[in-house]
Amino acid sequence: MSRKLELLAPAGNFAKLKTALQYGADAVYCGLNRFSLRAAADNLTPEELREGVELAHGMGKKLYLTANVILHNHELEGFDEICRIAVDAGADAMIISDLGAFEIASQYKDKIRLHVSTQASNTNYRSMNLWHKMGASRVVLARELSFEEIAEIRKNVSDELEIEMFVHGAMCIAYSGRCLLSSYLTGRDANSGACAQPCRWNYYVTEEQRPGQPMQITENEHGTFLFNAKDICLVEYLDEIQRAGVNSLKIEGRVKTGYYNAIVTKAYREAIDAFEEKGVDYKNDPYYFEELCKVSHRDYYTGFALGNPMEAGQIYGTSSYIRTYDIIGVVERVEDGTVYLEQRNRFCLGDCVEFVPPEGRFVSHQIRMMKNERGQEIDCAPHAQMKVMIDAPEGSFPAGTIIRKEV
Repeated sequence: MSRKLELLAPAGNFAKLKTALQYGADAVYCGLNRFSLRAAADNLTPEELREGVELAHGMGKKLYLTANVILHNHELEGFDEICRIAVDAGADAMIISDLGAFEIASQYKDKIRLHVSTQASNTNYRSMNLWHKMGASRVVLARELSFEEIAEIRKNVSDELEIEMFVHGAMCIAYSGRCLLSSYLTGRDANSGACAQPCRWNYYVTEEQRPGQPMQITENEHGTFLFNAKDICLVEYLDEIQRAGVNSLKIEGRVKTGYYNAIVTKAYREAIDAFEEKGVDYKNDPYYFEELCKVSHRDYYTGFALGNPMEAGQIYGTSSYIRTYDIIGVVERVEDGTVYLEQRNRFCLGDCVEFVPPEGRFVSHQIRMMKNERGQEIDCAPHAQMKVMIDAPEGSFPAGTIIRKEV
């Protein structure tokens, strides 16, 4: 059965929420300051949640509230308040992993849909059927599944149960992110949203009889990274995703930048639209993957979608990101051939830049005129968030359009 694919993008704060919706997300997922597994994200206030729901619904889109921490006894009472905030704001669903939290939220299942988080590590259809029986309308798959396994799950669960999978972003060396490394090494509980990402660190060993003499386990001249996973990217596998019976394609990245959010969302939006428009005639366009390489990322791979990647899923030489482009500004308006923008990173007269509007492909442009907000000619824009005017390329560039350049 052909299913329309939902594109679900991260919203680490209200600005990123607006960006994701503007750049093509069908739905966004976000958290409040409690019970969300991204404590490092800015997250939303209850007032911003309500405003975000109104914005999404006004665009015919959806908002899901993430509340997927593993609860301890002292947190049980406060979870009911989060449920009421979500319901009062009009959120379309809550994303939950803890069984106790799910029971609390079930009191409101007539008012809000319940989604089961990837943190619940669902890898088989029996567990998914049980969640559905308890009231879940969607299950987010564990990230350790192949297309073949997902297709088998789809055949053995109710057609009413939606399936969501991660298609892009960071992977975790622990099973669906249920990791204890951070808690052991730093006291920061990954399962409560405070992961310090020790899996990305460079490690040494110490021999028992030689205390204070750490020795490096040398993989190469850069060090040893034992648990350093690549980033998943499945933009080239839309046909396989749909045939496996997936309903929603999820982008990871609530703590990533707004630039990341915009470019990744836009690339998947355009790829999905082309795929659904052309059907059997669709062919992968390398443009979409090239765009995804213009955001900060680790080496890409296909995760477990084609089977267990084994050692091919790890990066052994570095924990650094690949970054080839920077956002240099955001368009505020375009008038009479002049772009009024707010600066994000330093750029100068003569720079070759790319305008990336929410719709349509990027437009290359060499800056030939620069002025500050007082109308004085300048050679560079070095100060964060300074107002700048530059000459406009041909095309339509609404407010919020991103301008980037190669680094």
